Amino acid sequence: MPVTRVMPTEEGQDLIDLTREICDKELRPQVDDAEREAASGEAFPTEVFRTLGEAGLLSLPHPEEYGGYAQPYEVYLQVVEEIASAWMSVAVGVSVHSLTAYPVTTFGTEEQKQELLPAMLAGDQLGAYCLSEPQAGSDIASMTTRAVRDGDQYTIRGTKSWTSHAGHADYYTTFVRTSDDGGRGLSCVVVPADAEGLSFGTPEKKMGLHCDTVREVIFDGVRVDASRRVGDEGQGISIALSALDAGRLGIAAAATGLAQSALDLAASYANERQQFGRAIGQFQGLAFLVADMEAAVSSARATYLHAARLKDAGLPFSKEAAVAKLVATDAAMKVTTDAVQVLGGAGYTQDFPAERFMREAKVTQIFEGTNQIQRLVISRHVLR
Repeated sequence: MPVTRVMPTEEGQDLIDLTREICDKELRPQVDDAEREAASGEAFPTEVFRTLGEAGLLSLPHPEEYGGYAQPYEVYLQVVEEIASAWMSVAVGVSVHSLTAYPVTTFGTEEQKQELLPAMLAGDQLGAYCLSEPQAGSDIASMTTRAVRDGDQYTIRGTKSWTSHAGHADYYTTFVRTSDDGGRGLSCVVVPADAEGLSFGTPEKKMGLHCDTVREVIFDGVRVDASRRVGDEGQGISIALSALDAGRLGIAAAATGLAQSALDLAASYANERQQFGRAIGQFQGLAFLVADMEAAVSSARATYLHAARLKDAGLPFSKEAAVAKLVATDAAMKVTTDAVQVLGGAGYTQDFPAERFMREAKVTQIFEGTNQIQRLVISRHVLR
């Protein structure tokens, strides 16, 4: 059932209507087959991203003068939620792509914005975000991938892990070590996909999100022009943390869309499945379970929209972004698990997407900062 939304502008409502149309015509008819195919071998929804790009849905929150659509986060995130309700892997990809352009949009020079953003936001390119490493996940300051200055270029050596779009992206927004000064020794560089010395590991075999290809990105003496460094040397950690605040909202919205789909499936099944002479949804024990699912989804949506409105107003939103990510992803895990329970034995089979929803929900509690990290962020804001 379509979510009732109050959009801030008529243009925002038009974008939601367009997104729903694309989801119904292009995404939902192929998601189940595509995810099953990708589970047994590499498959990437290139054409789906191209369709979204042509519709302008890959560059919504970025400045219009560089090729974006200058939409508020309140609109952009609701578009992400709608996409997630149809195909979670693709929604995560949309969020990741926006994250890859965020450093240039927010911290780049005017020259960099004019040089890099038009291609990033044109709709026919996809970015990857290289932050995590095999031994540096939540502990960003411990990363070892190093960029050494050599004249007007950097030479990069190291390995990044858990990178969405790796091997399919057109550029890699990469965080590197440029000095040994701990967290103050990190910098951000945009690496083109055709850079010599760039290679990729074997795709990870994951529990879910099979169409979100994830693998290591290997930098073996990759040379990049120093003009592609975003911000000053040593500014990388502040850029990364700022970007993660925005990225966490994207994941919160995607998790909410996933939970909404699970709720819709559970409610439909509860109205149709007959036991003891009536629909199982008429039994109070199950009806109350569905009510709790609805409350969890509505709460998740409210938290990410609150954070988005703060961001759009230019107010601090780091704490609220962490709250939104925590609440929405925990809700997604609970609601998708409950959806399997509502469907009973049928929910445990691949005849229904409930089991896929449950598998996809789990990783939302892990990436963009685990939910334990979100609790740390929130507590520091509250107790400082």
